[in-house]
Amino acid sequence: MIVDFHTHIFPDKIAETTIGMLSSRSNTVPCTNATMTGLSDSMKKSGVTLSIIVPVVTNPDKTGKINDVAAKTNEKTKETGIFSFGGIHPDTPNYKEELTRIKNLGLKGIKLHPDYYGVMFDDIRIMRIIDKAAELGLVIVTHSGVDIGLPQKVHCTPDMVLRVMKEVKPEKLVLAHMGGWMMWEEVMDKLADLPVYFDTAFSIGKINWVDKNIKSDFHMLTDEEFVNMVRRHGSDKILFATDSPWADQKEYAELISKMPLTEEEKEKIYYKNAVKLLGIDSV
Repeated sequence: MIVDFHTHIFPDKIAETTIGMLSSRSNTVPCTNATMTGLSDSMKKSGVTLSIIVPVVTNPDKTGKINDVAAKTNEKTKETGIFSFGGIHPDTPNYKEELTRIKNLGLKGIKLHPDYYGVMFDDIRIMRIIDKAAELGLVIVTHSGVDIGLPQKVHCTPDMVLRVMKEVKPEKLVLAHMGGWMMWEEVMDKLADLPVYFDTAFSIGKINWVDKNIKSDFHMLTDEEFVNMVRRHGSDKILFATDSPWADQKEYAELISKMPLTEEEKEKIYYKNAVKLLGIDSV
């Protein structure tokens, strides 16, 4: 069994335009067409049992609609194997009520993306969302580290995470991209051993550049670096995730299977940690 804890899709009518814009911004090639059908096809090829959609809310006025769509998606999870979290924007005026509604809709978690908000992770607007979400028992997934499409300024650094953990103390915080994309040495120094989860999204393998001859300082973790991080932080705090469509689910599953990890460690990463965090019996 495999749970992909970090995927993205878009409505069919805007998927092509949206994925084209994001691909151009990041100079990377998507591995699916970023639709529900594209994700479903990828899951069949890779053996992924459950994919978690983590929607990014870029407009506070659309928060409610996005969460309504998420709830609608989850009505068919038993058929599709696709389950959506909710989303929220730091400028959502009724954030407490909306987070409570997310909880009541059964969405189980929220996604935050400080880079897309243009708001620092330790800003009071985000910390109060985390505080309320934690009170409700929701899982909180946040982008952390550099965003390949918005690299100019990092809005979630290890130091910001430390402040949030000190001030708010959420019990179900997931730091995407192994704690902070392209900031992994600092993550190891400052965040290892903290009671937080790391997801593997867009952190291993190779970057699928549009221009194969591009010269860039951006890179993924080596196998050795990844295994060291797993062992340092603890395999019970690592969640299998791809960031689909930006990484291939089949390739990621195979990469993990070939890592010099024990079978117990691999099972925890593939699905056991996710099942426990989500509070579900199985996938």
